Amino acid sequence: MTSRNGKTLAVVRDSSELDGAKARILVFAGSTREASFNRRLAMAAARSIGEAGGEATLMELRDHPLPLYDGDLEASAGLPLGVRPLKELFKAHDGLFIASPEYNGSVSAVLKNALDWVSRPAGDEAGTVPYANKVVALGAASPGALGGLRGLVHLRAVLQSVGALVLSEQIAVGSAGSAFTPDNRLADERLQQMLDRTTARLVDVASRLRG
Repeated sequence: MTSRNGKTLAVVRDSSELDGAKARILVFAGSTREASFNRRLAMAAARSIGEAGGEATLMELRDHPLPLYDGDLEASAGLPLGVRPLKELFKAHDGLFIASPEYNGSVSAVLKNALDWVSRPAGDEAGTVPYANKVVALGAASPGALGGLRGLVHLRAVLQSVGALVLSEQIAVGSAGSAFTPDNRLADERLQQMLDRTTARLVDVASRLRG
């Protein structure tokens, strides 16, 4: 991925390629829909993270299919196979950027389900470990005027309850059908600047927390 000044940005799709010298940010959308506005916001955020000096890993939740959380299933069979790789992805990164669609005033089922499974204990490891000292920035994109803000209120509460540090900086993109350029930037310069401020803060705090 190339920045506005022509430099190659640190955006990877495999966490094994991460550069240990940079703040590592896992970026994903809470949607599995191919044409999701929030997938485009995640791509824009990954580019912005690279421009801020961080290293972004773009992840697709559809690459990590999980059953609906079921306590009886967990008790009888343990964690489903897809959970452990997702937990390891969270643990391998210093921060998260989550682009969350708003469904009926809240978060999507696929996102909530993934966050719930990641929070489950694995052996002697507490369920909160993947979220410990994890700094998170939130974004949303929606066809509506509010840009998915109501869903971010719920998502913030969920993440704080498992111990994540959720930044006050966030971005909500309304009228999302016309909000993105063909190369997945935000067409409105004011919104692009808001995204850049959010990702710069995310990279800065993640860098400080990792020492």
